[in-house]
Amino acid sequence: MTSLFEILMLLIGVVKFIIIAHIIMSWLITFGVLNMHQPVVGQIWDGLNRLLQPLYDPIRRILPNMGGLDLAPLVVFLGVIAVEIILRNNMALFL
Repeated sequence: MTSLFEILMLLIGVVKFIIIAHIIMSWLITFGVLNMHQPVVGQIWDGLNRLLQPLYDPIRRILPNMGGLDLAPLVVFLGVIAVEIILRNNMALFL
């Protein structure tokens, strides 16, 4: 069962990395550092959006409209951290 716990922690780490990469990439695109007309940038951006839209969409429906500020990534990131804390505090169940 310890291996199951380690696999879950690995998956949570990958999800956190993808969310952080998406947030940083969105900032770089917004400030004009990355050009969306480059094929590689466009493909990476499209892939990240396709991965994360199923997580963000339910949160966006619940959150009020904040204009240009999107808080869905922050809420999802905090949720992933909360799940990680819950799993770490209940690690004895996996042993």
